[in-house]
Amino acid sequence: MYTLLEAQSLVEKHLQTLQLPDSPRELYEPVRYILSIGGKRIRPALVLMSCDLFSGALESALNPAVAIEIFHNFTLVHDDIMDRSELRRGHAAVHTRYNENIAILSGDVMSSLASRLMNMAPGAVLHEVHDIFTRAAMEVCEGQQMDMNFEDEPTVSEEDYLKMIELKTAVLIAASLKIGAILGGASVKDAEDLYEFGRNLGIAFQLQDDLLDTYGDPKLIGKKLGTDIVDNKKTFLMVRALDIADSSQKEELTAWLTRKKFDPEKKIRAVKQIFDQLNIEKITLEKIKAFYIMAIDNLKNLNRPDERKIELFNFAEFLMNRKN
Repeated sequence: MYTLLEAQSLVEKHLQTLQLPDSPRELYEPVRYILSIGGKRIRPALVLMSCDLFSGALESALNPAVAIEIFHNFTLVHDDIMDRSELRRGHAAVHTRYNENIAILSGDVMSSLASRLMNMAPGAVLHEVHDIFTRAAMEVCEGQQMDMNFEDEPTVSEEDYLKMIELKTAVLIAASLKIGAILGGASVKDAEDLYEFGRNLGIAFQLQDDLLDTYGDPKLIGKKLGTDIVDNKKTFLMVRALDIADSSQKEELTAWLTRKKFDPEKKIRAVKQIFDQLNIEKITLEKIKAFYIMAIDNLKNLNRPDERKIELFNFAEFLMNRKN
């Protein structure tokens, strides 16, 4: 069974063989740029690990795996434009390095390239694999739209928030695992169990991201804490706080959410103080644990020997123990 590091290395090597046109230079140079500035390659690695769980023949999974990585990076290019983020992985975002029009068009060509690579899956499973991919791609866009809608809504329900992060983050992880399983010859039930494993783990992953932004170690995260608070993000922490706060706490949170001019450090301290009063860190940790346990149960249900599943168990533990 391939480890995560081994699968990531295979993806990286295959990415290096990707042939992109040289012209127009303005269109393809940003594609090379975003793919060259790093990334954990977790999603494509999961395609390979899932395929390997059922079949050692990974050759048929390499192009679909890279397709997932290119699509993921396409979403980052467009997300950075929408979020007005100047940096990506410690480097200038594509729209910052070039311009917005180039970033939009380069993102578009990445989406088309991802679809083209996914079409290189073996003919026997091509229709099924491509359908899973395109459905996940649409759901990621739905999740991004929900996230943007939340910016203008005074309150968001926990149910709606969890649905948003399922679509925006979890479904691509889930689809990566399911596509790999199908390429490896998995049964319908096993492929679905892996999808649910990825979906539940992906939700836990995003909830942990929310938590780390407020309660993480800035030295390990590599950035200042509280950016979600400053940017009025409706994270799980804020959603729960608004839901369980008393009238005075809710009034103060709402005031900070609607204030146009403020001292960022003062805002972070004030909001975090309310979070502390409401035990939001503990509540979030419990929610993360609940989704993690569901993910592990999905993996346990998989009809494969335990020793074949050990690397996916290790991967889940790695995600949940990360500090950045």
